Amino acid sequence: MLECRELRFHYRRADPGETPDFCFSLALAPGECLAVQGPSGGGKSTLLSLIAGFLEPSSGWLGWNGEAWRDRPPWRRPLTTVFQEHNLFEHLPVWANIGLGLAPDLRLDAAAHRRIRDGLDGVGLGGLHDRLPDALSGGQRQRVALLRALLREQPLLLLDEPFSGLDDDNRRHLWALVREQRRRGVAVLLVSHDSEDVQALSDRRLFLREGRLMT
Repeated sequence: MLECRELRFHYRRADPGETPDFCFSLALAPGECLAVQGPSGGGKSTLLSLIAGFLEPSSGWLGWNGEAWRDRPPWRRPLTTVFQEHNLFEHLPVWANIGLGLAPDLRLDAAAHRRIRDGLDGVGLGGLHDRLPDALSGGQRQRVALLRALLREQPLLLLDEPFSGLDDDNRRHLWALVREQRRRGVAVLLVSHDSEDVQALSDRRLFLREGRLMT
């Protein structure tokens, strides 16, 4: 279970009134999908960055199954994140972008290459193994990013507006992939402004108001 207890953070700005003092508390069980909604700039991405380790809280407790994460760097946390921008490396082909999730040095054995090919077939991208990202559509790029995350097989999946700008067919395809991960016990924290995404995937939702999570 993921737990955040009064996890506090404040951006250092010239005008201290520009952003609120954030204080996040939540719990997320294996196989559950929790959606977080709120206005732009309200702190949704800040919450994910704190959990992922890209930002350091000033105080509070964060951890998984009772084990604290405060001193763990991002690469040692049992999670994976998918961003709206999909964060693919433009100079690397599809297989290598996905392979980075399995081995950062891309030293992949035959079994790993087989997993990548099978995964691409499973998300409707068979035959695009050697394509560069700029030769893909937006929906295809997002499927590559999600597949990279899923093949890492971490118990926690963070989704930051991953379906924004996609057509209905691509969204439904990606929804199905997320649901399959939930059936396997993966906990999902979804940040989305889209009520359709939230309704399709989440068990419950929280709202960010003035830096706090509320029901």
